[in-house]
Amino acid sequence: MHFPFKKFFSYYKPYLTLFLSILVCAFIVSVVTLVFPLLVRYITKDVLAGDLSTALSKVYWIGGLMLVLVAIQNIGNFFVDYKGHEVGARMESDMRSELFEHMQKLSFSFYDKEKTGQLMSRITNDLLLLSELYHHGPEDYVKYLVRFIGAFVILYFINAPLTIAVFCFLPFLIVFVLYFNKLLNKALRRNKERIGDVNAQVEDSLSGIRVVKSFANEFIEIEKFNRENNRFLDSRKKTYKAEAYFFNGVETFIQLITITVVIFGSALIAGKTLDLADLITFLLYISFMIEPIQRLTHMSMQFQEGITGFQRFMEIMNLMPAIKNNLNAITLNDVHGEIEFKQATFRYEDQLDNVLVNLSLRVQPGEYVALVGPSGAGKTTLCSLIPRFYDVTDGEVLLDGINVRDIDLQSLRKTIGVVQQDVYLFTGTVTENIRYGNPSANDEEIIAAAKHANAHDFIMNLPNGYNSEIGQRGVKLSGGQKQRLSIARVFLKNPPVLIFDEATSALDNESESIVKESLESLAKGRTTIVIAHRLSTIRNAERIIVLTEDGIVEQGTHTALLARDGAYAHLYSKQFEFQV
Repeated sequence: MHFPFKKFFSYYKPYLTLFLSILVCAFIVSVVTLVFPLLVRYITKDVLAGDLSTALSKVYWIGGLMLVLVAIQNIGNFFVDYKGHEVGARMESDMRSELFEHMQKLSFSFYDKEKTGQLMSRITNDLLLLSELYHHGPEDYVKYLVRFIGAFVILYFINAPLTIAVFCFLPFLIVFVLYFNKLLNKALRRNKERIGDVNAQVEDSLSGIRVVKSFANEFIEIEKFNRENNRFLDSRKKTYKAEAYFFNGVETFIQLITITVVIFGSALIAGKTLDLADLITFLLYISFMIEPIQRLTHMSMQFQEGITGFQRFMEIMNLMPAIKNNLNAITLNDVHGEIEFKQATFRYEDQLDNVLVNLSLRVQPGEYVALVGPSGAGKTTLCSLIPRFYDVTDGEVLLDGINVRDIDLQSLRKTIGVVQQDVYLFTGTVTENIRYGNPSANDEEIIAAAKHANAHDFIMNLPNGYNSEIGQRGVKLSGGQKQRLSIARVFLKNPPVLIFDEATSALDNESESIVKESLESLAKGRTTIVIAHRLSTIRNAERIIVLTEDGIVEQGTHTALLARDGAYAHLYSKQFEFQV
């Protein structure tokens, strides 16, 4: 895969001045570090080998200079460490915001296939590792490159043959590092996928903890978790094995270099082509040459962790939303609510069968229409095409005579209110959840919406009224209460088109009666499509449409369809028999 270097480096742009100052500081610190062995060499070779009567004052002077250099070094290191990490964290924050914002744009078809835990891993773990590369990567490479090149130049002038002998090891070391870098890249990528699977399993099990406990199936969830956890452990073991080969291989090279310096250096002293002070200096500088090699293991791990994190980040960023605005998309103003399907065909994926085939239907502005039929006939799918949660494979869906593909997505979805059977409430207060329908609404409007939804009385009986916390997904509320809050949310949105997707089928009779009253109040004067499971709830619909796998087979009022004694009458009698 072609690596997007331009995109990778673009995240430095907002902080370029600060980041360059960090690199300059790292450069100065590295140069200062290189001066210390030269000062030691000057003392041992020149000061102490000369007139000892004046040596002490020179040693004190050099000692004072060393203290100044130490101060410069530590102040510089503090700045590099603190501000460097801050830049990395800022870039990580920017990327996390960008990734989350992009995920908000992706369509239902993306989330149909992806696991939440995997996506969470990409937003958290991957970017955390990437920030370390963004900060430490350039800084470490500048720091160690300066020390490495500086040490080489100084050592070459001290003794060229010994320096060349040390550098004979480098080609072998480079080949070794490149080979294991490739292995580590694969291993680290596998690790990220496995921890994503662990996250996905945890998210799935904990989200369904009430179902788990009701079936007393904790042991099944533990088994599923342990399976994913062990797969992650296996991938980690393989990573550590490659890492151990890498680390110990590099250590072996370092030891060989040190032995070469000691043996070859001693031979040169014996041959009087090198003195002891130069060998001491050589050994001090060798540590500067060896330190980058020692750090190479960590640096390459950091590099691989960061690069694989960035590749996974870009995998999501490169995904284009399946549903997006066309050029010159229309913003709706005065919506009447006429809905029309023209020869609409739809399938979820190319390899799957069609759910709808050449379906045509028109709903008049303000009309109250009910959709009934067996499960799997495509009732929910049909309604999902109106707000463009999915796009038709063929044909058209029109709102007020305009193809929904030509309407601005936000504008389109603001005109449509959806009340689903599976209500999703966010962690927070009652007020925050109702206000979701209109973020700019004031408290009076929120209370009015709650009253319209028959929710005000039960809200006032909560411990803190409208400021009561409802728990994750509204666990502190009953099914009927959650449904009424979702209706209040749509009341506040005040859309001209409504879709009720089996909004009362999961409720008891009493709750259903209250919610049904709220729904009918909400539907007044709006184009309304009701997907009905309980046929008794839609007797008063202006038109009932019977949808089967063969498409629309019947339309009419409750009384007319019963009189026809067709598909609707059959569904109704079956449900009546079941209820009796």
